[in-house]
Amino acid sequence: MNILHIDSSALGQNSASRELTAALVAGLRQQYPDASVAYRDLDREPLPHLSARTLAAADDATVAENAAVLQQFLDADTVVVGVPVYNFTIPTALKAWIDRIAVAGKTFRYTENGPEGLAGDKRVLLAVTRGGMRGADRFEEDYLRFVFSFFGIEVVESIRAEGLNLSPEHRQTAMGAALKQIAELGDVEQREAA
Repeated sequence: MNILHIDSSALGQNSASRELTAALVAGLRQQYPDASVAYRDLDREPLPHLSARTLAAADDATVAENAAVLQQFLDADTVVVGVPVYNFTIPTALKAWIDRIAVAGKTFRYTENGPEGLAGDKRVLLAVTRGGMRGADRFEEDYLRFVFSFFGIEVVESIRAEGLNLSPEHRQTAMGAALKQIAELGDVEQREAA
């Protein structure tokens, strides 16, 4: 199994989404000891946003980096994505990554019957964190589910921790619940494999 671990939080050591993605990857490694893990920190090593220059492929280094990012995604069986919510949406660093993997002929193609996903043999695990509470509104998750579905990926699961900035107690409770959900996710998979 090949695991791709993506972090996008700008909060470094204080990041709740990074804590959750680390727990998800640790759980996967426990289940699949021979798994390989590729890691990409989109805050520490950001990809440039799309521009006329990047779209024109005017720079060999950028072309090579884009190809490497895409190949890393294509090679993964499971993709773990940290999704901190900033101002009601995903971080721009995460959007820049999505722009590198949304490649016609590689992750999707257009047919006479409409678009067809080409990367459907993957599982995506989203670790979504929010400072506040938004109830049933899951705009960023809906967006990511749409993107991955467009690529043909049907298995997209979310682990959420909300209200992290309301109080230390609320943060502890929300993170505890999310970590428990991660542990139970592994337990279910181990029972299914047995």
